[in-house]
Amino acid sequence: MTQPMTSHSKQPIAFLPVFTGTNCDYDTAKAFTKAGALVTSSVFRNLTDEDIFASIDEMCRKIAECDILVLSGGFSSGDEPDGSGKFIANVLNNTKVAEQIHALIDRGGLILGICNGFQALIKSGLLPYGRLGMVTEKSPTLFRNNINRHISMIANTRVSSVNSPWLSSFEIGEVHSVAMSHGEGKVVISEELAKELFEKNQIAFQYVDLQGNITMEEPYNPNGSMYAIEGMISENGQILGKMGHSERYEDNLFKNIYGNMQQCIFENAVNYFGTKNV
Repeated sequence: MTQPMTSHSKQPIAFLPVFTGTNCDYDTAKAFTKAGALVTSSVFRNLTDEDIFASIDEMCRKIAECDILVLSGGFSSGDEPDGSGKFIANVLNNTKVAEQIHALIDRGGLILGICNGFQALIKSGLLPYGRLGMVTEKSPTLFRNNINRHISMIANTRVSSVNSPWLSSFEIGEVHSVAMSHGEGKVVISEELAKELFEKNQIAFQYVDLQGNITMEEPYNPNGSMYAIEGMISENGQILGKMGHSERYEDNLFKNIYGNMQQCIFENAVNYFGTKNV
């Protein structure tokens, strides 16, 4: 696992780019701020060509300054063109942006994608390969839920790997109750690649039933994900993508819901840099 190489001794900087259709940036920023990170953001403007070029330059500067890149949930560009997360994935694969993302990874930085952000990580190649531009016809993807409509519910997920800074405080088999809200969350993956990712401990979370058993059955596996996959990490552990909205929990929310609803991936990321503020 790559060690963090921050250029400052202060709290780590989490950068949250905001795209057209992003709707979870406030909750995500609040979760990172509460965990002890310094949060920065920029709005990706796309009304004109000049706006797009300026937004790319600003995004590059922000990535160069940050320790954690965060892609929040939502419906970027209304899930167009041709499916969820592809607009963000196209931005990530821009030559300038890709150069800064790879530099962030190489210096030990972290990347998180939740829901729409997870979709973008998958469709850009950052997951499961850890590098942009790696997508092939054999790559995994995220497809429409089995019920062919949006879901909004609490699902139970099991920790299946701790091979990542994002998962450092967890134990294998630990179960969390996490808010789900998506229309295209079904992980589609070949048997060959799934076997490889499990062998490399890259499957972070899986859907489970009320007894904690991994399941393909609805409603416990709410979107029909193959191998009950809810989240995965890159081989080096620096990149985490997941469908569940860990950022939507805070004290006194979901008081009528049973289970452990506090999934402290944000605190784990800050602690990775050894600078959590109490």
